[in-house]
Amino acid sequence: MQIDKEKCTGCEACHPYCTVGAIHSVKKDGGEDLVSVIDQDECVECGVCHRANICPTDAIYPVELKWPRSLRGVFSDPLTVHKDTGIAGRGTEEMKTNDVTGRIRRGHAGVAIELGRPGIGTRFRDVDIMAQAVAKVGVVFEPKNPVTFLMVDKSTGKIREDILNEKALSAIIECGIEMDKLENLLSVIKATAPKLNTVFSLDLICKMGEKGEMETLPIAQKVGFTPRPNTKNNIGFGRPLAKEE
Repeated sequence: MQIDKEKCTGCEACHPYCTVGAIHSVKKDGGEDLVSVIDQDECVECGVCHRANICPTDAIYPVELKWPRSLRGVFSDPLTVHKDTGIAGRGTEEMKTNDVTGRIRRGHAGVAIELGRPGIGTRFRDVDIMAQAVAKVGVVFEPKNPVTFLMVDKSTGKIREDILNEKALSAIIECGIEMDKLENLLSVIKATAPKLNTVFSLDLICKMGEKGEMETLPIAQKVGFTPRPNTKNNIGFGRPLAKEE
């Protein structure tokens, strides 16, 4: 996104709409009048400032995004379709649909690590750090996830070098692992957290037991993660449950 400084009146109406605080005011041409500008290094190309239609002079306009900057829009703009997944935005079907897809079986855990959030965002450099760390534990990366498409080596989790400095609102690493290896994996995630220059949320998915117990819960607590009480429990109303083979 760009702002036409000749049209901009410096009203700052667009500032609160920026999802990462990348819009700020500067003096126009060294004078006293103020105009708004977009910090191109921080902008994640989410398109919110433009779609909000808040500018009284239509000074905000989109520009053609070329690789690797186009990656920002793919992961941050919910109206942009990811070419590899065919799904808009971050482009992942997500493991929370497991009651229908049945990708995660008993004895296994699904793990989603969402790096970045609106207001903060994430560089793919941080995604690379976390992906490589968890790969060493022996996880299987979700093939339908867009982050997986960016890996040059799925066995190591290495993300391609030319995108490491690109920024997005968030990116989700999704993977699966045997339940008896989950404690080790969570310990690695916890140890890697201080190396990141962003925040992340951790999602754990498993088949519930006959009495409603969640096998992942005590493991997460043992490692030192405090689960949120408002978890999502999908039970597949209206659609057939996936069957164990």
